[in-house]
Amino acid sequence: MRVIELSSFVAAPLGGMTLAQLGADVIRVDQEGGGPDIDRWPLAPSGKSLYWAGLNKGKRSVEVDLRSAEGRTAVARLIEDAGIVLTNAPPRPGLTYEELRRKRPDLIHVQLVGMREGGNAVDYTVNAATGFPSLTGQEGADVPSNHVLPAWDIACGLYLTVGLLAAERHRLRTGEGRGVQVALSDVALATAGNLGYLAEAQLGGRRPRLGNYLFGDFGRDFATGDGRVMVVVLTARHWHDLLQVTGMGEVAEALERALDADFRTAGDRYHHREALAGILTPWFAGRTCAEVEERLKGTSVLHSRYRDFADIVTDLHTRPLMAELDQPGIGPHLAPGSPLVFDGVPIAPVAAPALGGHTGEILGTP
Repeated sequence: MRVIELSSFVAAPLGGMTLAQLGADVIRVDQEGGGPDIDRWPLAPSGKSLYWAGLNKGKRSVEVDLRSAEGRTAVARLIEDAGIVLTNAPPRPGLTYEELRRKRPDLIHVQLVGMREGGNAVDYTVNAATGFPSLTGQEGADVPSNHVLPAWDIACGLYLTVGLLAAERHRLRTGEGRGVQVALSDVALATAGNLGYLAEAQLGGRRPRLGNYLFGDFGRDFATGDGRVMVVVLTARHWHDLLQVTGMGEVAEALERALDADFRTAGDRYHHREALAGILTPWFAGRTCAEVEERLKGTSVLHSRYRDFADIVTDLHTRPLMAELDQPGIGPHLAPGSPLVFDGVPIAPVAAPALGGHTGEILGTP
């Protein structure tokens, strides 16, 4: 499978990289000199974009002058030959779906847009419009709280991949091409609906900000003697094991009687979360993170120490996902392969190309 990618930002490059990691020949086409991602932060000490390198692993790269008719004609020929294009670029003369389909009737054209009804959008504007910042942040805060993870871009990139593969299966079956469109705002809205958030609001519910508490059950962060841990309870067994480890079983039973509650149920654990946190806090405060982890190991209780990226990189070599990658212009470092594992065999990372590094090879130009 060969895919021509004209893209920028996160979602479309992630879709292309996912296909490349699965074995597709993905040819990324950029404007001469590079598009808006070529120097996007974070940067390596050399000044090269770690962002660009991270999202383009395993692809080939072509530079053309997309502003010129000659450059667009060269790209149109690539698309006609490959039969598959993945893009979030605004349509240019000679590269619209209708023009390309006239030359290749069975074309698969996968297009990412901001909003289905028209208009531009990026992850951060979509997130603001979808309501999630109103639920994020500390309880009682009166301003919205954004998060740093571009969740909708990531989900959208994987939707693009699934849509492209579904269209390719359809073409194998019928010989027909397909125009596939995915809107970033639709991905966010669908997720809010699929999780029940929109129906809850329609039916009169109003979800509060909870800080680091879990909505609908018991979960929160606890300070230890040397850090913080997140503890999550989702079942009666989790709760039983947490009480066993902390020795709070009798205290919890007394609290149940006083509150006329049953902490085996998620609703009661959630409604009385502050009281439960109060009886558990001293146990965590009197131990280090390592001691907490050791005590919880082997139980069903869901837990994790809070770590920052600097902490994580100290043991990356132990993670099966990661492998040594010598990226031109950046140097050797550990990078992720594909999270997908087939028959027990991991998919190792492949370096991103130098911008335009395959132009001559692919276009037959010097």
